[in-house]
Amino acid sequence: MNRHEITLRYGNNPHQKPARIYTKGGALPLKVINGSPGYINLLDALNSWQLVRELQEALALPAAASFKHVSPAGAAVGIKLDETLKRAYFVEEMELSPLASAYLRARGADRVSSFGDWIALSAPVDLPTAKLIAKEVSDGMIAPHYHPEALEILKKKKKGNYVIIEMDPTYEPREIETREVFGITFEQKRNNQKINDTLFQNIVTTNQDLPASARRDLLVALITLKYTQSNSVCFARNGQAIGIGAGQQSRILCTRLAASKAENWFLRQHPAVLDLNFKDGISRPEKDNAIDLYLREDLSPAEEKVWKETFRKAPAKLSAEEKNGWLEKFNNTALASDAFFPFRDNIDRAARCGVKYVAQPGGSIRDLDVIKACNDYQMVMAFTGLRLFHH
Repeated sequence: MNRHEITLRYGNNPHQKPARIYTKGGALPLKVINGSPGYINLLDALNSWQLVRELQEALALPAAASFKHVSPAGAAVGIKLDETLKRAYFVEEMELSPLASAYLRARGADRVSSFGDWIALSAPVDLPTAKLIAKEVSDGMIAPHYHPEALEILKKKKKGNYVIIEMDPTYEPREIETREVFGITFEQKRNNQKINDTLFQNIVTTNQDLPASARRDLLVALITLKYTQSNSVCFARNGQAIGIGAGQQSRILCTRLAASKAENWFLRQHPAVLDLNFKDGISRPEKDNAIDLYLREDLSPAEEKVWKETFRKAPAKLSAEEKNGWLEKFNNTALASDAFFPFRDNIDRAARCGVKYVAQPGGSIRDLDVIKACNDYQMVMAFTGLRLFHH
């Protein structure tokens, strides 16, 4: 086996051949233990690995990410789940380690988007985490090590073709990185800026109270954004991303997208959703899709038929009043942005998701308008002075 090169089936698309990854000096810092990774798999692997490694370093907790198309669908650290989240994530009876809890939170941010995800874990993979991953639809994973009993379970996924990569946790790339686009080589200093508490020293709002839990959630959001395709914003709560708006051309579209995901995450915890009575044999992805349709409005007749057929008896849908009443309980949410908010409309939309804490670079000509908006909602906002574009 060539330790300096891995030949891939194809590049971004099947017609893009040949394809490979390689190093110009030294051995590759990763090892393929099982399966045959593709080009996009490895882009997801290397981006997601950086995210979870940085989360663990910043918060001293095991971290996990669920990646799709080079952006996270979710990211989290290993904080214990309450009974409501266990039900929402379909794990009432499972034994959960801190690492398994981290992945459940990462996967639970947007379960529909996480279908067929790439998993990154910052710590050695234990048996509870492997048992959890065995139940989910996933393309592959990366971690620094695998316990033998965990690896035995994971190797059985996808009829033995599940991609499993082991990453050297001590590896550090060169400070200067290059990439080629249309035959032109780009070069820049790697984004090795540390994300930590020092970014929250410049609080610009009347409310200056930023507790430790809020700092943790803002760090989760900012580190997540560092590895999310820009423009992007991230809502976080209790150590996990709950809504990520990535790759939009407008900041307000990022916020609306992320907010709608965050609201959907919170609505999945409504008692009526937790008590949905599915037919026997309905898979987890089918349940996720049915809940998504159950919570949506303006469905086509075909969509109505799909979700109703998954239940023993089709339940009454939540009314707008019931949804709004539940969302009024949404609070203590953190919001971060990879670049400044140009208008207060982002804050107005975020307030409906219970946002109380905000971190953004600042530097807009309308900063005072955005600060006023935060003051109107008694939010705490820190100007980090750090832009986090990622392309």
